[in-house]
Amino acid sequence: MKKLRILTAFMALAMVAAACGGDEGTSAEGNDLGGREVTVAVENAYLPFNYIDPSTGEAAGWDYEAWDAICAEINCTPVYVEAAWEGMIQSVADGLYDAAADGITITDDRAEIVAFSDGYIDIEQRIMVRIDEERSADEITGDSSTVLGTQKGTTNFETAVGLVGEPRVAAFDEFGFAVQALISGDVDGVIIDETAGQGYVGENADSVKLIGDSLSSDQLGFIFPLDSELVAPVNYALGQLKDNGTLDSLAAKYFSENFTITYDDLG
Repeated sequence: MKKLRILTAFMALAMVAAACGGDEGTSAEGNDLGGREVTVAVENAYLPFNYIDPSTGEAAGWDYEAWDAICAEINCTPVYVEAAWEGMIQSVADGLYDAAADGITITDDRAEIVAFSDGYIDIEQRIMVRIDEERSADEITGDSSTVLGTQKGTTNFETAVGLVGEPRVAAFDEFGFAVQALISGDVDGVIIDETAGQGYVGENADSVKLIGDSLSSDQLGFIFPLDSELVAPVNYALGQLKDNGTLDSLAAKYFSENFTITYDDLG
């Protein structure tokens, strides 16, 4: 099942990428940014999108390679700025960063304060449980004593609240804390994006597992201030990267079994 789900994410990225590059900004000349710097906020703690490579000590991940490729298409220079997830979206809305790339789900509420690029991947939300859990996902969420863990300020938190109500949701600053709470028995399950969940399962294969069907399917996109002039050029670049096979290559590198780094490797 793990191979199938990773392949599904790979295929979903390719399918979403096929929709990139709409009617706006169809020529390279009209999207040339003249070499300007673009500040891109990243967390450096979200596999496989952004992290510090344990073997080199250098920043790495899908976000870095994607934005390097985007700027190569539209003549800009990405300047990556490490920022905490909490407050990242508001910081972009306030213009502190030109963009953010941190596996951000496209939602109507967020679109009221930031502009989104075209979606670049579909992400499934799943429930993670302890390895010895015998109940189904429905049985867990239907149990009035269940407490679900997740990360603050995420769509996973919203999904958890929708499933069991906010009083039965334990929100943590980082997903790693939620997973540790699950392992220690402080919560009964963790609502998490499947991509990140696979990383934690790889790290704790003897302690946790993902169960059940997808709870929600979401698209991820880059975010910008509402009045940003970068959205159309970035969408143009995403379309070019789809057409020239770059997005497929990045998907094969980061969303398949070729990617073996786990959260345990990050220390």
